Amino acid sequence: MNFAPLPSVAAAAVPADGLVLDVRENDEWAAGHVEGALHIPMSDFVARFGELTGAAEDGRRVHVMCRVGGRSAQVTQYLVQQGLDAVNVEGGMLAWDGAGRPMVTDNGAPAFVL
Repeated sequence: MNFAPLPSVAAAAVPADGLVLDVRENDEWAAGHVEGALHIPMSDFVARFGELTGAAEDGRRVHVMCRVGGRSAQVTQYLVQQGLDAVNVEGGMLAWDGAGRPMVTDNGAPAFVL
């Protein structure tokens, strides 16, 4: 059985106004995340899938992110199978931070990758 290669993009190449889907768990999100990202933990993903389809209904590309890229790869594969334009962010939040991309917290504390 052949699988198409998973579409992916470097953290540095995600557009500043891109739709970012963060599939990390709540404690990881609280430590630091991309401003404006949609947060749906992988453990809640199937139940909350409609939140994403609403955000992506204009055909926007979904940039899927986790800590290092494993969980987001699984979610990206699922989204592509559902017909969405989704890409896995290579290296996840560690690569995002390493590329000097901005991160925020909900409580104003310094952001970091958990």
